[in-house]
Amino acid sequence: MEPERARELLQRERIRIERALAALDREGPLEGDDRREPGDLDTEDLYQDEFDLGRRQELQSDLAALERAEERLKAGTYGLSIESGQPIPDGRLEALPTAERTVEEEEHFRGG
Repeated sequence: MEPERARELLQRERIRIERALAALDREGPLEGDDRREPGDLDTEDLYQDEFDLGRRQELQSDLAALERAEERLKAGTYGLSIESGQPIPDGRLEALPTAERTVEEEEHFRGG
């Protein structure tokens, strides 16, 4: 993959992650806020807060993967598997710009 295309994909991914994190920050926790008491009848705020916490952790993990991908781009190793050094197909990088392994290696890594 051409470095310019990789930069474009990674920038797009950064914008996606940062917007999603900002949206979570704007909304803030719902349960026990000044609008409701914790455990009020017919509220799903506790569930939403737990869901948002999981989403925040996922986004922070995505951000860490993005930063690793940006470092690989700077080092000239973007698009190569961190496991084997084999090229990661461009189609995979288009779909998942932060991919660190080939599909086969990722399946093995995840135990699939």
